[in-house]
Amino acid sequence: MAVSLATTPLATTTDSAGAFALQDVAIGIYTVVVSGRDVDTLRTLITVLGGQTTRLALIVGPRGRGIAPPELAQLLPAVVVRAPKPGAMSNLPEVRGTVSYAGQKTEVVELDSLTVNTAEDKSREVLGRVPGVNISETENGGFPSNGIGLRGLNPTQSIEMNVRQDGVNIVADLYGYPETYYTPPAEAVERVEFVRGSASLQFGPQFGGVVDYVLRDGPPNTPPTFTVDQTGGSYGLFDSYLSVGGGSGRWTYFGYAQYRGDQGWRPNSDIAQVSAAGRVHYQASDHVRLSLEYSLLRNRIHMPGGLTDSSFQADPGQSLRVRNWLATPWNVVAASLEAELSPKAHLTSTLSYMFSQRYLVWRNEDGGPGAIDSIDPTTLTYIPREVEREYFNNATDETRLRWDYPGLGATQTFITGLRVFSGTMHRQEDGVGTTGSDFDMSLVAPYGTDVSFGSTNVAGFAENIFHVGHRLSLTPGVRVEFLRSTTAGYAADSAFAPLAKNRTFALAGLSAQYDLSGTNVYGNLTQAYRPIEYSYLYPIGSATRVDPNLVDPSGFNADLGWRGELGPAVSFDLGCFYLYYHNRIDVVSLVDATGAPYTEYENTGTSVHEGVETYLSVRPLSWLGVAPASGTLELWEALGYTHARYTAGAFTGNTVEYAPAVVSRFGASFTRGRTTLAVTWSLVTKQYTDANNTIASPDGETGVIPSYGLVDGSVQLRFGERAALQAGVNNVANVAYFTTRTTEYPGPGIIPGIGRTGYLTFRLGM
Repeated sequence: MAVSLATTPLATTTDSAGAFALQDVAIGIYTVVVSGRDVDTLRTLITVLGGQTTRLALIVGPRGRGIAPPELAQLLPAVVVRAPKPGAMSNLPEVRGTVSYAGQKTEVVELDSLTVNTAEDKSREVLGRVPGVNISETENGGFPSNGIGLRGLNPTQSIEMNVRQDGVNIVADLYGYPETYYTPPAEAVERVEFVRGSASLQFGPQFGGVVDYVLRDGPPNTPPTFTVDQTGGSYGLFDSYLSVGGGSGRWTYFGYAQYRGDQGWRPNSDIAQVSAAGRVHYQASDHVRLSLEYSLLRNRIHMPGGLTDSSFQADPGQSLRVRNWLATPWNVVAASLEAELSPKAHLTSTLSYMFSQRYLVWRNEDGGPGAIDSIDPTTLTYIPREVEREYFNNATDETRLRWDYPGLGATQTFITGLRVFSGTMHRQEDGVGTTGSDFDMSLVAPYGTDVSFGSTNVAGFAENIFHVGHRLSLTPGVRVEFLRSTTAGYAADSAFAPLAKNRTFALAGLSAQYDLSGTNVYGNLTQAYRPIEYSYLYPIGSATRVDPNLVDPSGFNADLGWRGELGPAVSFDLGCFYLYYHNRIDVVSLVDATGAPYTEYENTGTSVHEGVETYLSVRPLSWLGVAPASGTLELWEALGYTHARYTAGAFTGNTVEYAPAVVSRFGASFTRGRTTLAVTWSLVTKQYTDANNTIASPDGETGVIPSYGLVDGSVQLRFGERAALQAGVNNVANVAYFTTRTTEYPGPGIIPGIGRTGYLTFRLGM
C-alpha cells in the first residue's frame, strides 16, 4: 500500500508486514494518507514534534466496505514519522505546502534553541546566526521595532525586505510605504524564516528577500497549556508575557498577550507597549483546513531625538529632546484556507486586512539635532510642536495552487499563484500642536498637508520543479506584476500635484539544486525590483527633497552555495552572492543656488554587491566522542562579507551606503545538565550613510557609522521540563556605538545604541 503526507512530497510504501517509516519530517500537523488497490483510502491527522518519534496504528478496510469490521480489518503495525530535533539553524525544505524553496538560499532560526534576551527582542542575538544581517537598532531610540538589511541594502525600518508574520505582510504598505512598525515579540515567535533575493518570484518586490516571523501554535487534542514569562531589568524594564494553546477534536488554538514597560537607557526614551494575537484552526474535513488570526499592537513611545557627532562624543547617553512622542496602533486580520483537491493537487488561499496608524507630536527636524528646544524667554513657553497622522488600510489575497505530476521517472511539481492587493495611506502633516511636553495630539491650527496615496497591485507567478533523477532539480519561474500608484489631496507646498502612475514588471528566474549525502549544492539567478515609495512621489515627514524624475529600481540576485550536515557535529552553509541594482534611489548631499546645503533622493546610478555569506556550527565534544552527560559545547560563526560599489552614475567608485564590508557574529554555548551558558560577539565594520560617502556633517544627519564590536551573554537554569530562570547582560563592555543616522524621526541625527544593561527572566509552563 502507498502512504504519503498530504501537501508534501513525502511518500513511501508498506513492506510485507504492513510497516513503513518516514524520516526527517518537518515539525507540524499533517494528514497521513493510506491507499491501495483493494482497500478504501484512509486519512488521519498526526502531529510531528521535534526530536520525537510519532507512532500510529492504522486499520484499513476492503474497498467499498467502509470502516472494516474486526474480522476483515488489516492492521498496519506502526506508522513511524520521525522529525529531527531542531537545532538553532536549519534550512527550508524543497517544497512546503504550496511554496517552493528548491535551489534557494534559506535560513530558519529556531528560537527555543537559543539562550538570548527575548524580552527586549535584541535582534543581534535573536537573528545573530543569519549571515550578513545588518541591524538598525532603533527600537529603544524612539521607534517601535529594529530594522534589518542584507547584502548591503538599507536596514532602516527593513524597507528593502518583504516582512511577514505567518506568511502575511505586516508592513504599512509593501508597494508604497514598506516601513516596518510592528514585529511580534520574540517570546511569541517559534521561528524566523529567511529567503534571500530569489524570493521575488513567489513573494513580490524588494531585493532583500522575505523574512517571516512564524508564531507558536497550539498542540491538537490537548488541554489548555499556559506559559508565563516575567522579566525585570535595567532602567525600569518590566516585561510580562502570557500564552495559552491547545486543541480539542477538529479545533486547535493559540493566543498570547505581552506588556512591556521601559524607562529607557537615555532620558526621554520611556515606552509602554501591549501586543497580542489569537489564532484558531478548524479541520473541516480530511481535505480542508480553515484558520483565522488577529494580531494587535498598542504603544506609546517617548523619542529622545538625535545627536550631532560632537554631542555623541561628549555623551552618547544624553537627550536634547523632551517633547517628542510616537504611537503606532497596529491591527492585522488574516483568514486562510488549505485544501487538498486531490492526492496531487493542493490549494491555499489567504485573505488579510491591515488597518493601522502612525501618529506623532514632536519638535520636528527643522534646524537638525542641534536646534535647541528651549523655553522662549518672551513667551515663557516652548514653541508649538508639529502634529502628524498617518492611516493605513490595505487588503491582500494570495492564492496558490500546487500540482504534483509524474514525468522523467520522478515526481514533478508545478506551483502557480495570484496576488491581488489594494492599499491606501492617508497622510496629514504640518499640523500646529500645543506648546506642552506630554503626549498630546491636539491641534491649535489645521494640517498644512492632507494627502492620500493609493496602490493597486495584481501579480501572477508560475514555477515548475523539474526533478532529473533523484538528486538534481531545476526550477524555472516567471512573475508578472501590474502596479498603479496614485496621489490626491492638498499641500502647502505648491510643488504637489495629484498624479496616477502605472507600471508593469516582468521577472524571470532559474534555481537548481543537487542533493548529496546529507548536503546539497544550490544556486539561483532571479530578477527583482523595488517600487517607488510614496515618499518619492511627494516628500513626507522629511527635510530631504525628491527628484521628480525618479524611476523604479530593478536588477537581479544570484546565489551559489553548499550546505548541510557532516555527521552530528558539523552543520554549515557556505555561499556567495552577486546583486545587481540598477537605478537605485538614495540620499545625496547637494548645495543650492544660495550655497545652502540640502539632501535629496535621486536615482543615483547602478551598484553591484558581491560577497560571501557563511554559517558554520561545530560541536567539538561530540566530534571527540565525549558523552553528552559530560556536557555539550557548540561554537558557531555567521559571517557576511560584502563588497558594494557604485559602478555607474555620478558616484561611480563610491561605497554603497549602509553596506558594511564585514558583519561577523561568533558565539559559544555550553550545556551541562540543566544549565546553559551562551555568549555572542558581534562585529560590524564602518558604514557610510549617503552616496557621497560623507565622512561627517555639522548636523550629524549624514556621515560615517564607525565600526563597533559588542559582547552579549546569558545563563539559563532549567527546573524540570516547564520552568526556567535566565539572566543576562547586553553590551557587556558598555561600548558607545550607533547603527543609524536619520534626517527625520526618531532623530534627526545620530540615534545612539544602548549601553550596558542586564535582565532576569522567570519562565513557567503549566
